[in-house]
Amino acid sequence: MSEQSLNFYKHGNEKAPKSLVILLHGYGSNGQDLISLAPEWAGDMPDTLFISPDAPFPCEMGGFGFQWFSLENRREDIMIANIQQAVPLLNDFIAQCVESFGVSYDKIALVGFSQGTMMSLYVAPRHEEVFAGVMGYSGALLDGQSILDAPDKFKKFPISLRHGNADEVVPVEMFEQAHAFLQGAGYSIEGHITPGLGHGIDQDGVANGLIFLKKVLY
Repeated sequence: MSEQSLNFYKHGNEKAPKSLVILLHGYGSNGQDLISLAPEWAGDMPDTLFISPDAPFPCEMGGFGFQWFSLENRREDIMIANIQQAVPLLNDFIAQCVESFGVSYDKIALVGFSQGTMMSLYVAPRHEEVFAGVMGYSGALLDGQSILDAPDKFKKFPISLRHGNADEVVPVEMFEQAHAFLQGAGYSIEGHITPGLGHGIDQDGVANGLIFLKKVLY
């Protein structure tokens, strides 16, 4: 990987992977957080390398975490403008993964949590290549109206979304909106709302993630 690449953590089949899972963390966290999912899945996905990069920008809230884009103003048009700074950096990182590990885009799945889900659902439909799929936890879809208005302009791939109905950070209404937009635009999408779950991933979510990733990558 290039020295200019994002810092990242990895787990799994590094010598000869046939597929990649790229995990995108949430606001104020880092790649080490989501790479903790990899041991839960790697035993059933022996041909897969799991990679979890740090987001490119220090978190504006301070501390040791990172952000993909600013959330100081959560008006959608401002978040859409802010996300544009991170998109080319993430695209470059994925391209470097393709080159370094010799895996094609149709064997790459993106897994996001919260802001990482927002990144995944923004980048993958607009990419030149078609990804294997996107698994999103506790996230939202930015600029979904553009996808709904002109669905043929965007790449299609399977999507799985999960959300807790007690999420205090990203309201469950964001899940419902994303599901409606993507389904209306013709995506193959599965979704689940977990009663009582806050802003997080429970064990059922981990198990569901494994099922989805095996389905799209194997």
